[in-house]
Amino acid sequence: MYEGPVQDLIDELGRLPGVGPKSAQRIAFHLLAADPADIGRLQDALQKVKEGVVFCDVCGNVSAEATCRICRDPRRDLTLICVVEEPKDVLAVERTREFKGRYHVLGGALDPLSGVGPDQLRIRQLLTRIGTDVSEIIIATDPNTEGEATATYLVRMLRDFPGLTVTRLASGLPMGGDLEFADELTLGRALSGRRSM
Repeated sequence: MYEGPVQDLIDELGRLPGVGPKSAQRIAFHLLAADPADIGRLQDALQKVKEGVVFCDVCGNVSAEATCRICRDPRRDLTLICVVEEPKDVLAVERTREFKGRYHVLGGALDPLSGVGPDQLRIRQLLTRIGTDVSEIIIATDPNTEGEATATYLVRMLRDFPGLTVTRLASGLPMGGDLEFADELTLGRALSGRRSM
């Protein structure tokens, strides 16, 4: 639709997750009208992300150093590991302020149709981390087909470790939701995961 660099920018922005064609066009024209200093800061931030961010040697979370701040924190409970799919999931769990253990980032979920098998994920590293210190693994993969397949696979891999408890995040109805708007799968999960009061 547009000539040269403008269309190239729109195309590249459109490849970002969650950015559709109209959003890509709006962002591109915003950048065209932006102050050169703002563009310079954006360029610097992008370059620093590519050059300065690494993945933690221990858990696989994003970090500015070889070991992330969570793995370096001596106040964290070494006996608990929460397994998540992506680094963004660590932030989601941290926002709850309920979990005081450490994390393990798989780097995705099993998805054979897309060519993602156990060897493409950090499952081997998780098995290596489980020693005498770890007493519980909390599986916090997404409640979708890929996340459930990953959770099932992990349970099979972890059940032979003596003294290790493997748990899964509960799923069900969101706070503030109405029963009439819940789909059958969500409502079924809420029923099967009910607890006594």
